Amino acid sequence: MITPTLDLERDLAAQGYDLICGFDEVGRGALAGPVMVGCAAIRSRDLDSGVIDVPAGVADSKLLTEHRREAIYDELTDWAAAYAVGSASNTEIDDWGISYALGVAALRALADVERKLGLASPIRVGAILDGPSDYITKALNTFDAPDVPIPAQVTTKVKGDRHCAVVATAAVIAKVTRDHLMVELAESDPKYELYEWQHNKGYGTQAHRDAIAQHGPSDQHRLSWKLT
Repeated sequence: MITPTLDLERDLAAQGYDLICGFDEVGRGALAGPVMVGCAAIRSRDLDSGVIDVPAGVADSKLLTEHRREAIYDELTDWAAAYAVGSASNTEIDDWGISYALGVAALRALADVERKLGLASPIRVGAILDGPSDYITKALNTFDAPDVPIPAQVTTKVKGDRHCAVVATAAVIAKVTRDHLMVELAESDPKYELYEWQHNKGYGTQAHRDAIAQHGPSDQHRLSWKLT
């Protein structure tokens, strides 16, 4: 298993960024529930002073078992200077499309992190986003996007969740958060039990698709998607 490092984070710190934020998404391919983007932030000064190192056990969330993600969740949230998970609902995904919904969710997370840290200019924020496409910058300053105190300069990194500690941390935090939400939804109303979200977390398993075909979609499903 590849162990994430802080190499790219240190490169950004050397370029003068005061805060380094990792971003990763979860729920992009689900049929039901929100899409979420996790944001985990570390201070460059902590990297420079050697106070911070790669947290033990962190890895790409997709390579970790659910039990392992749960076990390291508290360690990762403690490790980050601040963290947040931004969300875009199933109806927002239907209205906006998935790419823009991801951008808004990421900006919601970033704004939350910056408020928690009380950031103000002239602080510079650098971001590492998992994947090839910068959906964060595309959504910035658009009508539906939240106000972000300090916009981040985004660097995209394919498989960033495998290589960058802040991205891997954000990925685990987002995955655990969304999994908990889908289980809570499944248990909150008998009408949701039909879709077995406590097991499939809203993704398109055969049992989930069969339930949609038999009972129709719920108010948590993405109606613009091919559901059956």
